[in-house]
Amino acid sequence: MAGGDTVAIPRVVLGYGSLGLMPFLAPPLLSLATPAHVEPLALLALGYAALILSFLGGARWGMAVQRPAPQFLTISLAMLPTIAGLVLLLLPGLPRAVQLSAMAALLVLHFIWDARAADAPRWYPRLRGWLTFGAVLGLMAMASIMAKAARATDAMMI
Repeated sequence: MAGGDTVAIPRVVLGYGSLGLMPFLAPPLLSLATPAHVEPLALLALGYAALILSFLGGARWGMAVQRPAPQFLTISLAMLPTIAGLVLLLLPGLPRAVQLSAMAALLVLHFIWDARAADAPRWYPRLRGWLTFGAVLGLMAMASIMAKAARATDAMMI
């Protein structure tokens, strides 16, 4: 897309999308201020990431069903983010830092899929790029905090 061919992201979409980054960015910041609450804050970030993955899958479903004959593959793939997020959220025994990192990876994969969507508005890849960056930043910061907390706990047990 040439520089002059850019379509503005609607303000309401950008506003709500930006506000939607708060549950990704607040947990790592609050964890630094209140280390005793790191686990519930990590769970909040993880649960919110699973919800957003489900939302993104629903957005792709919505784009696909606008066609007169929705493609089976697109509809099927649109279901995967919900299932992957739920499985990752509920998978027992997986360290929280690994869960958070995997959620971040799933958001990046979904962004790659969304950026190539022919039926999305022209501004959608830019919006999703900005939001994915913020979400991944928050999840990876929380994963780092959780990994550090796990190492500290392991060191205390030695």
